[in-house]
Amino acid sequence: MSRPAAPERGQFRTLLSLLPWLWPRDEPGLRLRVVAALACLVVAKAANVLVPLAYARAVDALAPKDAAAAALTVPIALVLAYGLLRISASAFQELRGVLFSRVQARAGRRIGLSVFRHLHALSLRYHLDRQTGGLSRVIERGTRGISFVLNFLVFNIVPTVIEILLVAVILWRMFDLSFAVATLGTIGLYVAFTLGFTNWRLRFRREMNETDQDANTKAIDSLLNYETVKYFNNEAHEVRRYDASLTRYENAYVRSESTLNLLNGGQAAIIAIGLTAVMLLAAQGVAAGRMTVGDFVLVNTYLIQLYMPLNILGFAYREIRQGLTDTEAMFALLAEPEEVADAPGAPPLSPGPGEVVFDAVRFGYRPDRAILKGVSFRVPPGRTLAIVGPTGAGKSTISRLLFRFYDASGGRILVDGQDIRGVTQGSLRAAVGVVPQDTVLFNDTIRYNIAYGRPGASDAEVERAARLAQVHDFVLRLPDGYRTVVGERGLKLSGGEKQRVAIARTILKDPRILILDEATSALDTHTEGEIQAALRAVSADRTTLVIAHRLSTVVEADEIIVLRDGEIAERGTHAALIAADGLYAGMWRRQSEAVAAAEAAAAAQAAAELAESRVARRGEAAPA
Repeated sequence: MSRPAAPERGQFRTLLSLLPWLWPRDEPGLRLRVVAALACLVVAKAANVLVPLAYARAVDALAPKDAAAAALTVPIALVLAYGLLRISASAFQELRGVLFSRVQARAGRRIGLSVFRHLHALSLRYHLDRQTGGLSRVIERGTRGISFVLNFLVFNIVPTVIEILLVAVILWRMFDLSFAVATLGTIGLYVAFTLGFTNWRLRFRREMNETDQDANTKAIDSLLNYETVKYFNNEAHEVRRYDASLTRYENAYVRSESTLNLLNGGQAAIIAIGLTAVMLLAAQGVAAGRMTVGDFVLVNTYLIQLYMPLNILGFAYREIRQGLTDTEAMFALLAEPEEVADAPGAPPLSPGPGEVVFDAVRFGYRPDRAILKGVSFRVPPGRTLAIVGPTGAGKSTISRLLFRFYDASGGRILVDGQDIRGVTQGSLRAAVGVVPQDTVLFNDTIRYNIAYGRPGASDAEVERAARLAQVHDFVLRLPDGYRTVVGERGLKLSGGEKQRVAIARTILKDPRILILDEATSALDTHTEGEIQAALRAVSADRTTLVIAHRLSTVVEADEIIVLRDGEIAERGTHAALIAADGLYAGMWRRQSEAVAAAEAAAAAQAAAELAESRVARRGEAAPA
């Protein structure tokens, strides 16, 4: 079964998708902030447009006149008005930022939280296919992209366009249509050049992002598999792979920066030419007596005031495009369909003793490869069922289906008479505890990792679970006790110690159904015996499914089923299966012979070492 792909999204649709997050229904305070921020923006832009007018009239008032008193009083009022307008424009602009920052941060937080929650709701199949490093980069860049889009588009580009149109109308009404045409023509040429050149440059930015994501994925993957790298002495190989990605990033970065310099040069040339043309028109107007010196200053001030925000147009356009692309990628994660989802109105799993029934269950990870072919069995409450068989027979698949990581393609799975597809996943998983073969711990304290079985448990409850899992005494011998940090994936602990911590947190969870999935297959015989004692304690009075490779761990099970090619080949107690002398009995003999051979080899090795030490002692005792 292939995982369905998320639908593709356009950037305009992505932009529209942001609007509900900026206008949340359940938060009237944030809506008020949006309205107040927009009002501040309007006031700031109106003051900004009036600043050159006050400046120009002050210049005219300072020109030589007959009445000296007017020259002393009128400019003071205009200069004060000029200063007040500039202060107002700046103050309302900053106030807009103060008001909107909460809206912007809340939107980023809620979208990021929704993506994080949705990722946890996706199926195991999705997470087996994903790349952790690349996925974290998508969320990180998407959250940052929201800030870029809101800052540059809503409060930079759109207000600047409105201001340009207002200035064009003012120049047309005050002076001549040619001023408006020259201004709009220059800005139009500037925008066309900037957008065209920036679109061409986006390939380098895209390449930078791809190589950055590739390098980050390789780095995280390598560090997560630190031990494997060491086992094969492949540090140099990992460095070469990482350096190859960094080299591609370096080349893309150089191309991006070089073309940015060309863009800046072209923008400066267009602004200079346009400003010169409009100033020539103004100078002719002054010379002809149609305009005053103040008007000349007014035109110059308006153009400089317009061109200043346009200087970052290329950067803003690129960041908006990139921000929308990054946000689109993050929204695509939200659109990723949930392969395993709760049925509408699904009730929680009802309390019960923990009976488990597989009724003609069929399943395959791919349509062309069936794993389970009509498997049926029943585990009465409080009893233990062991599932054994060769590799690939479908043993672990049964545990994944019961935990509802996947849905069966045929048949049904019942817990206390309820089809697990008809109840909520949360209530089902609360009733099922798993001790996996590969125990992965969080890079936190031992206390945190045990308490993860039931967050909020008291210290006494955590320590009780640790005692039952036979890990309490070991923890107390550590310098930091329960505050000991276990390291990335629990690498600071041995396999047996990690397994005991996993058992302790499952005890703390207190599930009615327990799955032991190859829980001791990676441990030595001595440690396995100790872990088995802890497992017997945790499985007492619980419905237990034991998925095992070592048959010595399942001899006490109430029933054993033997899987072969996705079907139940044999079933019964250990004694009955041995007596039947079938597939299980053959597996038992082979494993017993292998254990006997290993023990004989170990005994022979110990005898040889003892004899060698005796010979060495005799040599030391002989006279010189």
